[in-house]
Amino acid sequence: MTLLDVSDLNVSYGAIKAVTGISFHVDEGEIVSLIGANGAGKSTTLLTISGLIKPESGTISFSGEQLPRDPSKIVSAGISQVPEGRHIFPGLTVLENLQMGAFLRHDRDEIRSDYDRVFDHFPVLKQRRNQDAATLSGGEQQMLAMGRAMMARPKLMLLDEPSMGLAPLFIKEIFRIIKQIKEEGTTVLLIEQNARTALAIADRGYVLETGNITMSGTGKELLNDPAVKKAYLGG
Repeated sequence: MTLLDVSDLNVSYGAIKAVTGISFHVDEGEIVSLIGANGAGKSTTLLTISGLIKPESGTISFSGEQLPRDPSKIVSAGISQVPEGRHIFPGLTVLENLQMGAFLRHDRDEIRSDYDRVFDHFPVLKQRRNQDAATLSGGEQQMLAMGRAMMARPKLMLLDEPSMGLAPLFIKEIFRIIKQIKEEGTTVLLIEQNARTALAIADRGYVLETGNITMSGTGKELLNDPAVKKAYLGG
């Protein structure tokens, strides 16, 4: 079943066309990876889905209904984004950052159980739950940003460059947890410059170049495609 359907989406920054008539879909239970170089329009696409950028034209449907423009209503509909650069709240503890992820929820008992779920995935966050989030390492902040998104109980999680600036050990752990989140029932739309790792865990993928989708296929098909190998996989 199609969970997210993006049709003929156009987004501009003034005279600069960032996204040009792209169409793609994400089915329930998938990991879909959107790969491309810097400036290809990947982050713009996610920010538009989240309601933080207004498109010129096109439609975005979620669970068969057109998405509202208000970002808070988009979160309430079941979409959470883990932004590029993590954007944790400095000055708040790890636990308080997680509470912000559940800000729109009112099911207190279930919220408590979701803290345990986040801590099961990220034991280091439990150890540091009373620590100022700004004092965490980059990898730990990425874990916190993912945990904060999980606290909203999204049907669809949008992940924007989760491996950026992380050591290889943290990257491996982050992608392992992305797979676990999917196995637990959350659909994932992932954008990544680390194309090899992103496609390796993806059910399907799309290649975005200068605002246009130029290729699509299963993760395995794109990994083995000569053009993708040459442009994004180092040969």
